[in-house]
Amino acid sequence: MSYAETDDWGLMELLKDFELFQKGRRRKISNVLHSVDDFLELNISIFDYEYVIGKNKKRNRKQQTVFFLRSRSLGLPEIYMRPENFLHRIANYLNLSQDIDFEEFPKFSKQYLLQGEDEEYIRHIINEEVLQFFTKEKGWTLEAINFFLMFHHHNKLLKPWEIKQLFKKGMKLHEILEIK
Repeated sequence: MSYAETDDWGLMELLKDFELFQKGRRRKISNVLHSVDDFLELNISIFDYEYVIGKNKKRNRKQQTVFFLRSRSLGLPEIYMRPENFLHRIANYLNLSQDIDFEEFPKFSKQYLLQGEDEEYIRHIINEEVLQFFTKEKGWTLEAINFFLMFHHHNKLLKPWEIKQLFKKGMKLHEILEIK
């Protein structure tokens, strides 16, 4: 993988439609690892992303390490998945928000809030293998749009020696989700 201290590949522009990249201000991508396969079909980036919320003394900086890929072998619906909390369950119960649950995977459904407009297609794409992956791998936020897939732990900056494991998880997820 190639390395750049800053966003030399224009990732910020590619990611502007993802929810994570619409939060806060002073948005910055740094420490970018980047790889493209020989056929330009799989483009992988792992990077640190930070933004600031609040002002003055209540200013809070959020940082996370993000796995992002573009792949021609993906055809994903718009998906937003994040760890589910008590307030999400109340909002879902009161029909104030959407949560796509899977009766056969109650652990996954309890752990994650899964949202997207095309529920039928999401249920098709989020197959048993994906559900098992995220039931085991807790705390992830995942966003997907067509050929783009991104996931991270909110406000968790990985240590350099943890990057290889993130890469492996990202590649496993790509393998599970690719169109066969």
